[in-house]
Amino acid sequence: MSSLTGHPPRRQPRSILPWLAAPALVVFVGFAVIPLVGVFALSFTTWDGIGAIHPSGLTSWRAVLTDPGLPHALWVTFMVMAVSWAVQTPLSILLGTFLAGRQRYRAVLGVVYFVPLMLSSAAIAIAYKALLDPNFGLGAGLKIPLLSQDWLGRPGLAFGVVVFVVSWQFIPFHSLIYQGGVQQIPKSLYEAAQLDGAGRIRQFFSITLPQLRYTIITSSTLMVVGSLTFFDLIFVLTEGGPGDATRVLALDMYKRGFQASLMGPASVIAVILVLVGLALALLLRRLGGRDAGASQLEGA
Repeated sequence: MSSLTGHPPRRQPRSILPWLAAPALVVFVGFAVIPLVGVFALSFTTWDGIGAIHPSGLTSWRAVLTDPGLPHALWVTFMVMAVSWAVQTPLSILLGTFLAGRQRYRAVLGVVYFVPLMLSSAAIAIAYKALLDPNFGLGAGLKIPLLSQDWLGRPGLAFGVVVFVVSWQFIPFHSLIYQGGVQQIPKSLYEAAQLDGAGRIRQFFSITLPQLRYTIITSSTLMVVGSLTFFDLIFVLTEGGPGDATRVLALDMYKRGFQASLMGPASVIAVILVLVGLALALLLRRLGGRDAGASQLEGA
């Protein structure tokens, strides 16, 4: 047709998507890939954080992997991860479902619930540390013996306090994720269930939860991977104590690197954290199925 009309064939315009993605790629490489490669390289050196860096081969790796405190730190990290997930997930789903309603007061409550997430983790830890002080805290002021225990001085209680404070801070964030997921569920499903005589509880377990499958995978991935980096809250609240009852890997990395000036072993722990996080993220994605990412994009 172009030869008959005398006009040259039109060229297909080049896709601009690669150019749009280029700035994000540059930022990702500059702030994620290069630092990660640097930390990995630093794990094969000896450095006190100030002087010269000396290559030391696998010395730092052997020191960390043979340290009897590493399995304990891993265990505490996974326990904090598992227990906080078990607490946050059901409460976040229930709050998200509740906030997805159309009543105005629910929107106001949604703003109130979001307040803990806007606070600094260090400030939250300081506040709870003061409230839980057995001599001058809330329990002593109200003269309630149950609240006047040594919450941060006993291993079991300290672990429970850490899980409670972490959950209190991050449940609002995950509630917002579930709120958005519930609002994407077609209303026709609930209308059909009502016609069949299903009550609210039956609708929740038969419609809401199955439809939130991929949202649960997304929220759990953020929750699990994020729990590997808990540091400031635990550092201010318990400093890893009593003993090593709340000494997670991220805190162990800080103590080795910035208190003991052992940047090599600290870098080894950082690499271990990255590998554990990637493994957990891939596992959760596999559990969610190959369509999880597409479903999240469709529901956005």
